[in-house]
Amino acid sequence: MASVRTQKEIRQRAPIWLVTLLVGNLIIMAVDARDPDGRQKVLRIWTQTFASPLQNASSKATGATSGFFQQIWNFRSTAQENEQLKERLTQMETELHAARQAATENERLKALLNLNEQTDIKSVPARVIARDPSVWFNTITINRGSSSGVEVNMPVVTAGGIVGRVITVGPWVSQVMLITDEKAGAGAVVGQLGQSGALGSVRGRADLGVSLIEMRYVSGLEKVEVNDSVMTTGQDGIYPPGLNVGRVVEVKNGTATTAHQILIQPGAQLDHLEEVAVLLYHPPPRSVPEQTPSTERPRR
Repeated sequence: MASVRTQKEIRQRAPIWLVTLLVGNLIIMAVDARDPDGRQKVLRIWTQTFASPLQNASSKATGATSGFFQQIWNFRSTAQENEQLKERLTQMETELHAARQAATENERLKALLNLNEQTDIKSVPARVIARDPSVWFNTITINRGSSSGVEVNMPVVTAGGIVGRVITVGPWVSQVMLITDEKAGAGAVVGQLGQSGALGSVRGRADLGVSLIEMRYVSGLEKVEVNDSVMTTGQDGIYPPGLNVGRVVEVKNGTATTAHQILIQPGAQLDHLEEVAVLLYHPPPRSVPEQTPSTERPRR
């Protein structure tokens, strides 16, 4: 009975084994099969065919991700380069501004040296270190004092013209009253000294600020016109003769009995002084008229 059952089971299972063998054979043949050229297996071709869409999608995703991070890195590098360029540009602008200031200062100092040569009067260059805003900017402080030979009433000038006079002196600093102060004054002449009779004096006026000064006592018979130059006469005992005061900007003509009303724009730029020169000037002593001998006869 056992043998009969075994043969019966074999006959029943034989088709299954046959199909299994056929499928296995087909698989082996497919695995070993090659294309007509015999260079590549067919299974690999079909596998690559079915896998290619997935590979393309994966490749695109990988490329996009890599490009995204590369772009972020590029943006970061570009931002760093921009910051470096901005810092360099700021540094260059600062250096250029400093160079321009140094060049301007050199030009002013050269002008002061030329003034020293033209006047034949020794001078001390000085820098303005402070100014008093409480009185219409009519006083300034300079960084020169008695240790440099500065004395009270010495004139202070720029290449453009007179600035004012020294009113207080310390060892290393001095205070200067500007020509625009009401208490300041200077003898002046419209035109060339020795060729013009339009003599008078200049001083400041509170309502004019630092932009203009007034000239008084010029005879209404003298010819005065706008843009005429005004020079110092030296009669005030402070400023030497021949220094530039400024130019006439307004004239109200006087008469034989009234003086001209004259406004002058100072030659020195008094609203933003930086470097000035103190003239070590001492006016010549005024001559005292000789006394005539007495003609009175001696008493007997």
